[in-house]
Amino acid sequence: MRNFEVQSPWTDILQPDDEGIARAAEILDAGGIVAFPTETVYGLGGDARNSTAVRRIYEAKGRPEHNPLIIHFADADSAMKYVDVNPLASELASEFWPGPLTLVLPILLDSGLSPAASAKYPTLGVRVPSDSVAMRLLGTFAGPVAAPSANRSGAVSPTEASHVLADLSGRINAVIDGGPCRHGIESTIVSTQGGRAKVLRHGAIPEESIIARSGQLRNSASADSVPVTPGQMASHYAPRSQLRLNAAKPNPSELWLAFGPGCDGAEYNLSDSGNLAEAAANLFALLRSIDEDAVRLGKGAVAVSPIPPNGLGVAINDRLSRAAHSE
Repeated sequence: MRNFEVQSPWTDILQPDDEGIARAAEILDAGGIVAFPTETVYGLGGDARNSTAVRRIYEAKGRPEHNPLIIHFADADSAMKYVDVNPLASELASEFWPGPLTLVLPILLDSGLSPAASAKYPTLGVRVPSDSVAMRLLGTFAGPVAAPSANRSGAVSPTEASHVLADLSGRINAVIDGGPCRHGIESTIVSTQGGRAKVLRHGAIPEESIIARSGQLRNSASADSVPVTPGQMASHYAPRSQLRLNAAKPNPSELWLAFGPGCDGAEYNLSDSGNLAEAAANLFALLRSIDEDAVRLGKGAVAVSPIPPNGLGVAINDRLSRAAHSE
């Protein structure tokens, strides 16, 4: 059996079949780290009980140690063994799990999880993904898997195995190639402290859907210098090119990432028909592609069409705003 070292000269590409799933679970069990698809983006998984594995995740990504990880489980019953669950959290889990919802709840004492997985915060982000490959891997491994997005910290999130390899080849043990991710944007993160929901990160479940199930929200997500959940850094998802948002047309020195009909001449369009779900699914892949083109062609920036500020548009605009932010 190979040594599972983050700085190994290889990253195995595994197929999403029984053999590939078994091999990935074996790597996790041995303290290695494996990228795998979820319905949102590819995650970089390690045994959340193993401090060495968790440390390897941070090292491979170059992730700040104060930025906590989301813990993935095969089912809701498994997730709830690690956190203090209130009635609203149970209701949201019943409605949206398996699926792209992360709940932030107090960690139970003596949970057995590595303190590094929660960045030593008293709360934990837990999630049950719906992607079939992720569910099979989690079921085979039969343990909690810490899994942030499988990219270099601060870079554009990966929605295909090729994106993972572009960022992390040689730094992780394996990636399961399960094809493109269905939603293409990360999970919605919700706190239920005090019996009222608060959206900490907008994501693949629109805020309106959370409100419909939970009632009025507490004040929602904001950019913090020290995050209590992933995705709260002001500068994040950053391509190498500068983004100019809400642009009706590109300047001569810019490429154009368009949205909707009537954008003739655009290099890329998030959705020709103006469909927000399609735009979310395409967002990170097209950000990577247009950034590569801009660098290759010596263009100074990318112009991005306005995105409606409703439904999934809230999450899309959040990602674009953070991608455009310069520190």
